[in-house]
Amino acid sequence: MTIAELTGFIFAGAVFAGFIGSITGLGGGVVLVPLLALGFGVDMRYAIGASLVSVIATSSGAAVAYVREGYTNIRAGMFLEVATVLGGTLGAHLTTRVATGRIAIVFGFVLLFSLIPFRASPAGERGEKADPLAARLRFDSSYPADEGPQGYRVRRVPLGFSLMALAGTLSGLLGIGSGAVKVLAMDRAMGFPFKVSTTTSNFMIGVTAAAGAGIYLNKGYIDPGLAMPTMLGVLLGAFLGTRVLLGAQTRVLRWVFSLVILALGLEMIVNGFLGRL
Repeated sequence: MTIAELTGFIFAGAVFAGFIGSITGLGGGVVLVPLLALGFGVDMRYAIGASLVSVIATSSGAAVAYVREGYTNIRAGMFLEVATVLGGTLGAHLTTRVATGRIAIVFGFVLLFSLIPFRASPAGERGEKADPLAARLRFDSSYPADEGPQGYRVRRVPLGFSLMALAGTLSGLLGIGSGAVKVLAMDRAMGFPFKVSTTTSNFMIGVTAAAGAGIYLNKGYIDPGLAMPTMLGVLLGAFLGTRVLLGAQTRVLRWVFSLVILALGLEMIVNGFLGRL
């Protein structure tokens, strides 16, 4: 296989990764890192470095459209980014101290864990109780729906902030943008509607990834020849994903997300335990 052919295959895979990352709010890294490590034999740390660069592109490509459409909760996103940036810096420092096989196992379990928040919240629980801190910070907002603007209330802000710090650490360690934990924090813990959770996650992911990418660059784990086609592919996939998300049914998004992440998570765990990564 020539360099041009390999670059083309990586680009095509990155388009798919960006598409899935955009419609689920997880960022392209959840598919890109397993694709590069398992499909193309790239060292985990270089795959993570390329993923972080691509995650920045994903967030930039998707966030603009979501903000314009009125889905993203900008005030909450900027507040929660404080926690994710601190965590992202810590996670990037940890990556040089952990074996790649163990990183792969952690990656796999994080992917499987990310299936949890997308189960429907119990009726009558989502954001109905007022939160004094959320009210003081003016996080309560609304989002566009077929029947008109739908209001929602944000709750349990301290719990969400703590989960965001964990999300940032995983982002720096695994290069996935940690949208899984971000959406968990907003969808289940803080009472955001699902589409608001995914769009606000996309808004935050780029800043979180940038915190870790600088450290990976300093340590030499970002290869321009690998990062460039993945970044361009993920950006294109994210653009296509925004067109699908705005008109898609939430149930369909949950099923697509679940099937893809289940397969990738199991594959990463098995290969990590067998020492293939």
